[in-house]
Amino acid sequence: MSGFRFRDWENLHILIIGDLMMDRYIYGNVERISPEAPVPILNLTQRNDRLGGASNVALNIKALGAIPHLLGVVGSDPDAVKFLELIMKEGMDTSGIFQEPDRPTTVKTRVLSSSQQMLRIDEESTKDIPSEIQSQLLASIQKQIRNQTPDAIIFQDYNKGVLVPQLIKEIIRLGKKHRIPTIVDPKINNFYAYQGVDLFKPNLKETRAQVPFPVSPTLPDLTKASNYLAEKLHHRISMITLSEHGIFLSDEHNSEIYPVSKKDIIDVCGAGDTVLSIAALGMASELPLETIGTLANMAGGQVCGNLGVVPVNREALEQEYLEHIIKIGS
Repeated sequence: MSGFRFRDWENLHILIIGDLMMDRYIYGNVERISPEAPVPILNLTQRNDRLGGASNVALNIKALGAIPHLLGVVGSDPDAVKFLELIMKEGMDTSGIFQEPDRPTTVKTRVLSSSQQMLRIDEESTKDIPSEIQSQLLASIQKQIRNQTPDAIIFQDYNKGVLVPQLIKEIIRLGKKHRIPTIVDPKINNFYAYQGVDLFKPNLKETRAQVPFPVSPTLPDLTKASNYLAEKLHHRISMITLSEHGIFLSDEHNSEIYPVSKKDIIDVCGAGDTVLSIAALGMASELPLETIGTLANMAGGQVCGNLGVVPVNREALEQEYLEHIIKIGS
């Protein structure tokens, strides 16, 4: 293990670009079935809105002590106003968030009763953002690099139309030019657009969909898949999240599966954002893969123990990591 200290992250600047969204939760009680149709009637008791998607990555970066710089697109609707209010409430800058009049703000509404999700409603557009907003995003990134060169750039891609191939290519080029590590959580549409990225983080399902052979969560299969992806993408590090099987990490020297610690899984929403945040901070601070894998598993497991999308708790993560260090040193 490295001599890692969480305070090493406190002066890092992380740029996050991707699909912004709001997670809306509607809670209530179900006591009867509707006479109008065979569906439950929810008696509403509470509703709240939380930052999701790339904005949840920014929340995690902030929770871990670093400084997030968020870029993305929302609509010009009441949900955009609410979203920007949530960003400002967290003390984050909104200057990199652009509004597109013809685009709805992405909102995922989950209806829950007794901690069980009954229904999810998605309000969104997946069309590519127009060229003028692509140019504004790129100009904002260039300005950020001039003012305060980021220690890492995160792409959080949910295929909602913000991360288009030309923008992806240009940001990776800027990263290489200024020696800024680039980290991506890909989705299907642009999976192979991230040529030359530093760390590539698909999940097992996404990996299986993109390689021409079966992939089980075993070291030989995952290493084969990682090698196949590296031949296509020419990236440096593969991180494949494996749900209850942990995290696979591979570079040109080593491949390893880091098993997840046994925890009660309540809700997996947002866990990928947390793991991505740990990966980016680990890359920015040049941590060894072993430390990144260990911390990512701990952080992802922690947020899975909560209902709904929540950022990681740094204090709890520090304590768990300390206990781990003591255990392996004894």
